[in-house]
Amino acid sequence: MKPQTVTIPARHGKAARVEKGQIIKVINTHGQQVVDTWAFSGANNEEFMSMEHSRVHFLKLRPEIGDTFITQKRLPILTLIEDTSPGVHDTVLAACDEKRYYLMGCSVYHRNCADNLSEGLTDLGIKETRTPSPLNLFMNIPWDNKGALTLEAPVSKPGDYVVFRAEMNAVIVFSACPQDILPINGLSQDPKEAHFEIFSDECE
Repeated sequence: MKPQTVTIPARHGKAARVEKGQIIKVINTHGQQVVDTWAFSGANNEEFMSMEHSRVHFLKLRPEIGDTFITQKRLPILTLIEDTSPGVHDTVLAACDEKRYYLMGCSVYHRNCADNLSEGLTDLGIKETRTPSPLNLFMNIPWDNKGALTLEAPVSKPGDYVVFRAEMNAVIVFSACPQDILPINGLSQDPKEAHFEIFSDECE
């Protein structure tokens, strides 16, 4: 049975529950859309996928196929098992929030990934207790040999996708990043929707 394709609306958040062993496919439908990604333990949402702990675990700034993300309790939660994009993702930057846009000159409310996390969890009846640093799928944040970062447009193409295996029962949350001031979502600075699918196993 073909899995249902779920839309992550442009500038909004979406969440889903997954069971250990299930497969999550995240599709960059239009090519240049960043998807902030979080995962929480299905048993206790105080336990979450941690970028700080995961970087220590796989000793890289960018994950590669076969790398497993871990929680702040150092337990495996998601493993990257397929990636058709160029593999350019970010594990460093925090999620944008209302204060970030205020500091960038916005005088009125701007949608942001931190609030999109709350939106996705609320739809599942889960109260957000914190905003962990996300895995920023398809986000292009190069660094130089002095450690300086730049914010660049994604290099992914329409239809590129990544696939994860859940290593525990979990809640996953996605945000179609609303950034339209910087070229984070492409030079057009026009955020788009993205999509995800959940499979029962790798053979579906």
